This record gives sequence, structure tokens and C-alpha cells, in this order.
Amino acid sequence: MEPQEQHQEPVNDGLQKQEQHKKHKEKKKERLLDFLRAAPSKAPWFSFSGAAFLTRLASLRTTNNPAASRRLPAFVRSVDWRALRAKCLALYAKCGLLHRAQRVFDEMPHPSTVPWTALITAYMDAGDLREAVHVARNAFANGMRPDSFTAVRVLTACTRIADLATGETVWRAAEQEGVAQSVFVATAAVDLYVKCGEMAKAREVFDKMRHKDAVAWGAMVGGYASNGHPREALDLFLAMQAEGMKPDCYAVVGALSACTRLGALDLGRQAIRMVDWDEFLDNPVLGTALIDMYAKCGSSVEAWVVFQQMRKKDIIVWNAMILGLGMTGHEKIAFALVGQMENCTHTGLIQDGRRYFHNMTKLYHISPRIEHYGCMVDLLSRAGLLQEAHQLVDDMPMPANAVILGALLGGCKIHRNTELAEHVLKQLILLEPWNSGNYVMLSNIYSNRGRWEDAAKLRLDMKAKGVEKVPACSWVEFEGKVHEFRVGDKSHPLSDQIYKKLDELGLEMKTMGYEPTTEVVMFDVEDEEKEHTLVHHSEKLAIAFNLLVTGPGETIRVTKNLRVCSDCHTAIKLVSRITHREIIVRDNNRFHCFRDGSCSCNDYW
Repeated sequence: MEPQEQHQEPVNDGLQKQEQHKKHKEKKKERLLDFLRAAPSKAPWFSFSGAAFLTRLASLRTTNNPAASRRLPAFVRSVDWRALRAKCLALYAKCGLLHRAQRVFDEMPHPSTVPWTALITAYMDAGDLREAVHVARNAFANGMRPDSFTAVRVLTACTRIADLATGETVWRAAEQEGVAQSVFVATAAVDLYVKCGEMAKAREVFDKMRHKDAVAWGAMVGGYASNGHPREALDLFLAMQAEGMKPDCYAVVGALSACTRLGALDLGRQAIRMVDWDEFLDNPVLGTALIDMYAKCGSSVEAWVVFQQMRKKDIIVWNAMILGLGMTGHEKIAFALVGQMENCTHTGLIQDGRRYFHNMTKLYHISPRIEHYGCMVDLLSRAGLLQEAHQLVDDMPMPANAVILGALLGGCKIHRNTELAEHVLKQLILLEPWNSGNYVMLSNIYSNRGRWEDAAKLRLDMKAKGVEKVPACSWVEFEGKVHEFRVGDKSHPLSDQIYKKLDELGLEMKTMGYEPTTEVVMFDVEDEEKEHTLVHHSEKLAIAFNLLVTGPGETIRVTKNLRVCSDCHTAIKLVSRITHREIIVRDNNRFHCFRDGSCSCNDYW
């Protein structure tokens, strides 16, 4: 018993000291508030300690004490505070009295950087970022010279509302004042450019930084990943490792996101090893990125293991797992309503989808959101029930967005309803005039119907408007390197062997009855030339490369940025049978797991 008692005494002493310190702080707080309640009778005392008092009073955040907040204006008026305007402004700002803070500021003839910053910070703390940036613009127009703290605050506000013009003004002023070399200011500028999609400018600032911390590296890695530059994100992440810098959460999330985009599962596993496993289990942001990578790289078992082990699961974690299961064909485990509806869309369970949609309002009293309508429109469109889908779009309580109209247009292509496709496309062009996919899809419909002149006119219209078709790309990972392929690509060092392999596979497929689906080629050329084009699609080149460099029985993983065409889908099924390989292809719509001549999507994608 004695050891326990001896051990307990210092613990009790520590608790008593903490309690005494807490009571002491409360007493000081009460004395300050008592002083405020007694104002203005104690105004003379203010003359020799007003600055210190205002600083202490501001720390109380009197918004937590409404009575004190009401007395604050009378207290400030009771003293001669002209020499202490900045302190009074900070006091009002920290107490949330913005209109009074603004009034004090407006009475300042020549405000310095400190009151400008206090007012900007006050609006930011109140959540009024646009007004904060408006104040900042006025500050710079009036010749304010920012210090590092001001520059960081204003750059942060500009980042949150994506005001690139004002942010660049701040950054130029920071450079002129010599504070741009501060790691905090430079990182804030990097973050601004990243959020505004200006990756070249972000990289320029990053490269000029003399000292880069983990936050700066993470901002750049994450920026490349979120702005559609996965290869650059991974290159920078590897450079970060070479510099001996331990990555923070955002750098790891960016690297995993890049690996997800490229289907680079092995590189993702390398990134995971740089972080303590408990961080993935306790941090929903990291855990979601890891689940998403495993699921979208075709390893749903590993995704499920991570999900089960995670100790903190928010709604985003659940959604990542649900959607991952739905994409990989595990429909019986997709256990949320949206997951169920997504699953119905990709497996053709029309009646089930209708029932889920109907039950939302009738049984669960949940008003469908636009994403639920999108699932239902996609389901009906793919099933060929285009009029029903079109009617559902017209009956929606909210305007249709590009996702919903795109689903309807996709159904029109599958079922060759040119008239409805033209109607939908006109609406899509209004919503997103620079999206080449809309034009390409309608051009393919025209081509399938033999309307070559209309297809040609559409391409001319695209050219006149400066709309460029997004080139199809496929990626595969091999020995820690990502290999990229494009249609007809001959830049790869193994090109000769790749094309020879495709020719060999083509001969075997024809003996099995394969005939190229030339109608998916949008150009008005002879069938022989169409067939030649189809053979060299990017995913076929990627698969041929993998067959050359991997051993028998190894799984092949390919990632493509566009939807797999019907000809490639048929061909890959046959290749999986010929080579006795599992081939996993992730396009921009879902996963296709090809085994022994069949696909997990059941030819419904």
C-alpha cells in the first residue's frame, strides 16, 4: 500500500495546483469585468495602465458575457483613448463588435499596418471573407506596407474565396517589403496559386523558397494531385523523400490521390510506409485517401480491411467505402442508399433502383437530392428507357446539372437516339461550353448513323470555338515507374515489341470469332482503316506492354482517363481468356475486372 500512497501524493498536489491556477485566472477575469461594470467612475485609473488593461480585456472575449459587451462602448467613451485607438480597435474586433471596430477605424486619419490588420482579421474571424478582402484592397490602395503577419492573413482570405487578383497584389507587396522569403508568407502564396489552379506560378514561388517545411511540400504535392497533375505530384513526393523531409498528412493524401489517379498501387504502398499506421486509423482524411486508393486500384479487400480497422469513421469515410464497393462489383455489400442506387445503375437492376428511389420519400421521408436524381436518370438511360429518364429530368424540383444531362446523353449514345441527344447537347453546351466530351459523344452518334456531314460540321464547330478533344490516355505501373500510352503511340522504348504482341493477340482473337466494332470510330474512312485505329487504342497498348514485362498469372492493372469503348471491352475479355490473366481496367466511370472471357460489369457500363 505504501508505494501507491507515495505515488498518489504528487498526483494530488498537481491536481490541486491546476485547480488553484484555474481559480486565480477566474478571479482576475472577474476583477476585469467588475472594472468594466463600474466604468466610467474608474476612468482616472485608466490613464496610467489603459494599454495593458485593454490588452487583458480583449483576451476575455466579452462576447461570452453579453452584459459586459453592452457596457464596453460606454467604458471606451469614458476615457481619452485617442492615443490608444489601435488597442481599442483590437478590443472591439476581438469582442465581435465589428460595426464599432469599423467606426473606430474610420476615425483614424492615417491608420498604420496594425489597425488595418486588426480590421481584416476581425472580418475573417467573423467569417466575412469577402469584406476582409475588400478591406485589404482598400489598405493596399492607401499605401499600407504589409508585414509577414498581414501578408499571411490576407493571402489566406484570398485563397478561401479564390480571389487571385488581390492575392497577387499582396504577394507583390510582400516581395517589395522583403517579407516574401518568410516560409509562412511563401507557403500562403503557394496555397493561393494552388487553389486557383495556377500550378506553374505555385511552383515558381516554391522553387524560390530558401527554406521549405513539410507544409510547403504538402501544399505543392496536394496541389499537383488536385489539379490533375498526378505524375508531377508523385515526382515531387519522391523528391521530398530524397531531401529527407518527413511528409505531413496533406503530402501523403496528395501522393495517394496521385497513385489513385494513375492506378499506381505499388507506389501508393511505398507512400503508406512513411506514415505510422495508427495515423491512418485515427485520421479520417488519411484513412479516406487510403481506402479510395485501394478501392480504385482494384484491391477492394485491402480497402475493406482498412475500413474495418479505422477507429474514427465520418460520413466521407463511409461514402468512400460504399462507392468503392459499388465500383468494383460488390453490390451485395454496398450498404447505403446512394451506394445501392449506384450499384443498380451498373448492374441493370431497374426495378430495385425504382424501389429504392420511391422508398426515400414514402418510407424514410427523405427528399431526394440532385445526386439521387442523377443515379435514377443514369439507371433509366442505360436501360433504354430514355423517355422516362427525360420526363424525370423535366419533373425534377431543381435545374438539371451537367452530370444528369451527361447521363441522359450517354443513354442516347448507347441506344442511338439522335434526336434526344441533340436536344440534351444544346443544354449541356450552355452549361459547360468548353467540355469537348459533349461534342465528341454527339459526333460518335452521327457517325454510327452514317451522318458524316453532320459529324464533320460538329468538329468544325468545335474548332471554331477553340474546343479541343481530350486525348485518351492509359497508364500502367511497372517497377515503381508509371508508363503512359496514347492511341497509336510509338514513343515507348518497347513499341516494336508491343505492336508485335498486339498483332499476335489479334490473330488469336479472330480465330475465336472476334470482329472489330468499327462503328465506334467517328471518322468517315474505310473499315480497314477503322480496324487499324481500334487495334492501337491506348488501353490495348498498355495491356500488351504489361503482358511483355510481367510473369504468367500476374494481375494486370490499367487506368484510363476516358470511358472504355465497346470494341476494347470485347477485345479485353478475349485477351483475358487467351492469356489466363486477370485484367483490371479502371476508366472514368467504373472498374472492369476481366477474368476468363467475362467482365465484372456484365457488359453494362
